[in-house]
Parts: sequence; C-alpha cells; structure tokens
Amino acid sequence: MTSKQRRRLVRRIGVWIGLLLGSAFAAFPVLWMLVSSFKPNSKIFSSPPRIIEEGSSFAAYVSIFHDSGKMRFFINSYFVALSVTALTLIVAILAAYAFSRFDFPGKRLINIIVISVQAVPPITLLIPFFGLMVGLKLYNTYQGLILTYMVFTLPYAIIMLTGYFNTLPRELDEAAKVDGTSSFGALWRVLVPISVPGVVSVGIYTFMIAWNEYLFALTLTRTNSMRTVPIGIQLLMGQHSYEWNEMMAMSVLGSIPVIFLFIFFQRYFIGGMTAGSVKS
Repeated sequence: MTSKQRRRLVRRIGVWIGLLLGSAFAAFPVLWMLVSSFKPNSKIFSSPPRIIEEGSSFAAYVSIFHDSGKMRFFINSYFVALSVTALTLIVAILAAYAFSRFDFPGKRLINIIVISVQAVPPITLLIPFFGLMVGLKLYNTYQGLILTYMVFTLPYAIIMLTGYFNTLPRELDEAAKVDGTSSFGALWRVLVPISVPGVVSVGIYTFMIAWNEYLFALTLTRTNSMRTVPIGIQLLMGQHSYEWNEMMAMSVLGSIPVIFLFIFFQRYFIGGMTAGSVKS
C-alpha cells in the first residue's frame, strides 16, 4: 500500500468515526426518550442509569390512551396540522402557478412581500397576532390557529412551488390548452400530477411546522380542550412534580407522524427540495 493510499484510508476511517460519533450524539436523546417512557416515574433519574429498570412497563402509554383529555391534544394537533397542510397546498399551488406562468400588475411587489414575510422572525408577531385574534373573536379557536400557522407556512410553500413550476416547460400548458383545457384545468390535470415531489416536500414541511409549533399554540389558546400536543407535554410539568414517563411517552407518540412521513415519502421529499431549488 502506497503512502497516498494510506492517507486516503486514514481520511476515510476518520470520516466514518466522525459520522458514527455524530449519529450517536444525535440518537442519544431519542433513545433516552424512548427508554424513559417505559420506566416508572421514580426511576427516570436513577443512578447509575439503566436502559431497562425494574418495573418497566407500558403504564405511561396506557395512562395516556385512557385519558380523554390527553387524547384530545392529539386530536387537536392532527386536525390543525392536516387543515393547515391542505389549505396551504391549495393556496400555494394557485399562487405559485400565477407567479410562474402569468405577468400581472404588482407581481414584483407581491413577490417581495411574500419573501419579506418569510424573513420576519415569528416571535416578533406574537403580540400583534394575539390582539388580532381577540379582536376578530378567533381566540381559542381552530380557525385562529389555522390562519396563524398559514401566515408562516404559505410564504415558503409559494416560493418553493414557484421554483418547481419554473422547471416545468410551458409547452405542457400550451399542449393542454390546444386540447381544449383551460389554464385552471392545465394546472390541476397536467402540472400538479407531475409536480408530486415538490408538492409532497412542501406538504411535509408544512405539516411539521404546524405539528411542532409551541409558542403561538400556547398564546392563542386558553382551554385544555384546544391545546395541542406540545402544550399537552408542557402541562405534565406540575408545580411540585413532573410526570416524566408520561412526558416521554407523549413525546414518542408525538414523533411518530413526522417519522412516518419521512420514512414513506423521503424519496419525494428529497427530490422536491432539490428540483425546486434551481431553474433549468
């Protein structure tokens, strides 16, 4: 083996070691969360720590599934996240098609506004949104949460889908119109079906934003019947004691939808993100 080959082998081994250490560092909190969800609450922080403690069981999960209040958190999160995803995709597809295929007065200004909204830190809008939702009588409602989340998901969705539509040749639209289809029909019958990777990637991102959001869900809701999963986990932190095992169990259950989306739609997600990032 030559010195050049040895150096290449050493670099490769170093890269693998670095990746393994990084993976272990990233996976450890997830493993600790999963293991802790099965432990009795009194043995979460036992020393020395053990992966399997005496008395480990599914008690935390059973407690969650038998508590209608805790299950309500999941129902709220699913309803809000799915509604935000569906509405965002519909509006973003229409807007992206307009930006990509048509010239109209104010197009440049509207485009700048969309990008500017994406650049604004959400926390700076917390107090204005609270006052707005109270004034519109949307405080502590599904509508208030859905409309609020769409303000933050729509700019990204429009930008990404506009970039994706820009990669599709205009000849597709023209061919559909020659066959007697309107612009609206060309969009839904031709462009959207071949834009599945871009639509799926935007949908996954939108769902994640709505599912994981904490600050606005806490501020814009008042009753436990309207709380979402992130707030439900926080509510398990009592004044004198924490239900650590139930918190970890709810965290595991709350992670399942996102993990499921990535496992089954990873190919579309990566393809959509890369295809929409450049213009051919």
